[in-house]
Amino acid sequence: MPGHPRAARSRSGRTRRAPYARTAALAAVTAVCLLAGACTGSSGGGAQDDPDAETTLTFWHGWSAPSEVEAIDANIEAFEEKHPNITVKTVKNVSDDKLNQALRAGGGDSPDVVSSFATDNVGRFCAANALADLKPFLAKSGIDPAKTFPKPMLDYTQYEGKRCTLPLLGDAYGLYYNKDAFAKAGIEAPPKTFSEFDEVAKKLTKEKGDSYSQLGFMPNYHGYESTVEHFGAQFGVDYFDADGRAANASDPGMKALFTWQRELVDALGGFEKLERHRSTFGDEWGAKHPFHTGQVAMQLDGEWRGKMAKEAGADFEIGTAPLPVPDGQEDSYGKGYLSGTVVGVASSSPRQNAAWELVRFLTTDTNAVVDFANAIHNVPSTLAAMKSPRLNEDPDYRTFVKIAQHPGSRHAPGSVNGAAYLLTLQDLGYAYESGREKSLDAGLRKADRQIDKDLAQAG
Repeated sequence: MPGHPRAARSRSGRTRRAPYARTAALAAVTAVCLLAGACTGSSGGGAQDDPDAETTLTFWHGWSAPSEVEAIDANIEAFEEKHPNITVKTVKNVSDDKLNQALRAGGGDSPDVVSSFATDNVGRFCAANALADLKPFLAKSGIDPAKTFPKPMLDYTQYEGKRCTLPLLGDAYGLYYNKDAFAKAGIEAPPKTFSEFDEVAKKLTKEKGDSYSQLGFMPNYHGYESTVEHFGAQFGVDYFDADGRAANASDPGMKALFTWQRELVDALGGFEKLERHRSTFGDEWGAKHPFHTGQVAMQLDGEWRGKMAKEAGADFEIGTAPLPVPDGQEDSYGKGYLSGTVVGVASSSPRQNAAWELVRFLTTDTNAVVDFANAIHNVPSTLAAMKSPRLNEDPDYRTFVKIAQHPGSRHAPGSVNGAAYLLTLQDLGYAYESGREKSLDAGLRKADRQIDKDLAQAG
């Protein structure tokens, strides 16, 4: 949804850009990299302030849409009612670049609590000590993270054992499909394996000259949400070996991913024809999104898409399901890629104990999490909130809540230089699908060398 957590990558949080536009992405990574050696402050256990004293906290977040700002403000008001000694000053629509600069600088005008849509940068935040270690706070509050949050969300909010963030709502990725188009094509149920998916995509595709009147699915990597990590969650790719070195060339799941995607591109008409059709698509966040208009019959997307499609006036019945899995792995069906907003306490804040009270409320108070999830149509980020009877009961939305709870769902692993390794693999995707890279094996080996080089330079 506009301003949804996934934006660190698509706007990684929400400044929409072309998928993996290299300049913008590397600028964000560079900004976070500057944190290394520049952030100072305590790490959880050193907090000395009295959380019961009168104080004012500054909370920076990236939400900007009126409905989103209203929702987070409602949670802040609820927090202040429970903690009348703490006043929270919120600053909305904060970009990650501005956030990173403030965390570096510290001082009286810097935030005490921050939220970010850039889950890919958690590794940098933790490694650079930009955000305080939350383990001491969790322990003091008697909160067991493993019993509170879904495991994939716990995984992407820590780095190498350091927990410098907690999840604050999430995104789950699955399959949207046009039920009317399915019925016309005689397709009775959404596909569960990729071979079934390919056949359905071909059956739903209607060519029109050098383009299409309806495309079953847009597989090209410039297509909305078509990223290596979103597909990779279904193929179980690991990206790195046990020593932290890039291991994509030796990963059978990664090879299967690239092979499947390239074969589907060819089966649906080829890269150039698909790109011509893609050039007719409206904006990802606007009413003319190709799924809304019927230009594509299936769409990989997050939980926000259903609400957006209905608000855009889509004139067909919408279905939702998990994204398919590779053949032979049917027992893992139901999983998907997870991402979300992260929140933490600035290491430079002199009010860390009070700041923790706000973070604890926003991330673990069941009513607060449920109300926020319902208001902005994101997936709740605690196990209790996912089971709450107050949670939105819309069946399409609930599909994504189930994906978020699946034990096989995952996020791409954290890295000391953020999303740089994913950008490298995405660039390989562009080259391989278009035919510029002839050898997948050679391309993966080259990508691994580049990833290792970038990691070494990042320290």
